[in-house]
Formats: sequence, structure tokens, C-alpha cells
Amino acid sequence: MIKGIIFDIKRYAIHDGQGIRTTVFFKGCPLSCPWCHNPEGIDSNPEFFFYSKRCDKECSECVTACPNNAVYKNEASIKIDQEKCDLCGICEDVCVYDALKIVGKEVSVQDVMTEIEKDRIFFDESGGGVTLSGGEPLAQPDFLESLLLEIKEKKINVALDTSGYASFDDLDSITDKVDLFLYDLKIMDDEKHKKYTGVSNNVILKNLRRLTEKETPIAVRIPLVSGVNSDSHNIEMIAEYLYSLKNIKQINLLPYHKGGYEKSKRLRKTEKFMSFKPPADERIKEIRKLLSDSGYIVNIGG
Repeated sequence: MIKGIIFDIKRYAIHDGQGIRTTVFFKGCPLSCPWCHNPEGIDSNPEFFFYSKRCDKECSECVTACPNNAVYKNEASIKIDQEKCDLCGICEDVCVYDALKIVGKEVSVQDVMTEIEKDRIFFDESGGGVTLSGGEPLAQPDFLESLLLEIKEKKINVALDTSGYASFDDLDSITDKVDLFLYDLKIMDDEKHKKYTGVSNNVILKNLRRLTEKETPIAVRIPLVSGVNSDSHNIEMIAEYLYSLKNIKQINLLPYHKGGYEKSKRLRKTEKFMSFKPPADERIKEIRKLLSDSGYIVNIGG
């Protein structure tokens, strides 16, 4: 049985495609964007969230219960020794304050389908469906394809949120099973793209071009991060590139928010993530107008 690893299933989502949706978050991503709003989706392995504000530092139940002595106190705070921790979950079970949570679990296709089908009535009434997000779903190609086959067997609308950084063979194998691609474009300058995401954008741009040639519905998503990619030069390069492609009609602008940085605190990985700022409202309006004037339907969010 093919299994995958996910870190969340969000029901009644309204921002990842049309109508009311169930969003499944795959764990693991080849990019390492320091502004990522789901930093728990980057590492492909299970991790711990530690909610420090919930923790009663005088409790120590998790320290006592850990069979590997991986949980300990340091300067009145709870710490976890990652080398000793085997993610057995005992500390999570004994914490009455819900301050410790394992993020990421192995699931079967049927596990996910059971959750999806709970919302079937909402899909039918709202024109919604399922969105597969992450992380990067294409980082688990076999599990992704198996899940898509089951979703389409049930005749449920499905959108795929992707960075586009994947083998085109893997992308091509699932194209006819996806109703809408939500395709991220971040930075056009390749060196700057490497600096901020850790990878080249060559594969991403080539895959988008080849995907548009198949006439698959695509909405391009541009995360807007002040000081990184909201400058006129980058936006004009994106507009020029998209104009050279077929079948791109919609662009969704996603202004940065600090939710991802707050999550990085729970992961204790603030050294890998940064707190940025969204562009000013006036700048977002300017970007929207520039892209609208180029002939695209431009949404804020989505």
C-alpha cells in the first residue's frame, strides 16, 4: 500500500480554489523560502511544534515520561534533544496543556479519502472540492498520483498547489487528473531565486511553459514580499514572461504575512526563517494594475 506523509488537513477552506474546499498539506519541499507560511511543510520528516505560551514550566510531566531522556528543562524552558528523540509521542500524550504536538504523520490514500468525503456535501453545494498543497505535493509523486486517481474516481474537483520544481515526467503524469494548477512564481532573476529559495528557477519556468502547452487551467500565484520580489523590475519580468505563454488568464497576488514566522518559533527554527513585511497597500494596488493592464484577471489572495 502506497503511503505518504502529510502535516494537516484543513476543512472548510475558501482560499485555495473555487467554493468550499478541503486542503491536504503534504510534508516535504525542495525549496527553503525564508518567508514560507508553512515552514512545517519543508522538512519531509515529522517534527515537534512547541507552544511555549501554553506550557506550564513547573509541570515536567513530559520530562518524566520521555523514555529516551530527550525532553529536559533548560533555564525554565522545555527543550527537546533531537538526536535522542524518536518521535514516539509519549510527551504529547501526557501534556495536559497541549503544548507539544507532533507535526507530520504517515497516511494511506484511504486515510485521506475518509477525511475528504466528510465534506462531499459542501463541495456539491458550493462548487468546491479538494486542494492538494504543502510543502510540495510533487515531492511525493507516487502517493500524489494514487490519491488523485481516487479523488477523480469520486468525481471531485481537485486543485494542485505547486512550486513547479519537479520532474516534468512526474508533472505530466498527473496533468489529466488535475482541474486547476495553482502555480507559484516568485523571483525571475535566477541568482536571486537561488539566494532566497535554495534552488534555480530554470526547472520551474520550463515546467510552466510546457504545462501551458497542454492547455491545462492554471492560476499563477505570486507571493509578494517587500524587499525581495515586489520591485517593479521583478514584476515587469514576470508579466513579460507570462505574456510569452499560452493559457494564463489569472494571477493571484499573495501578500506576505507573519504567520509562517510565528510557526518557525514553535519549530525552534527562527535561524532558518525571517520576518519580512508585506508591500504597502498602495504598492499592491500598483502591482495589480500593472498586471491587469497586461490583460490578466488579478486577485488579491486565492
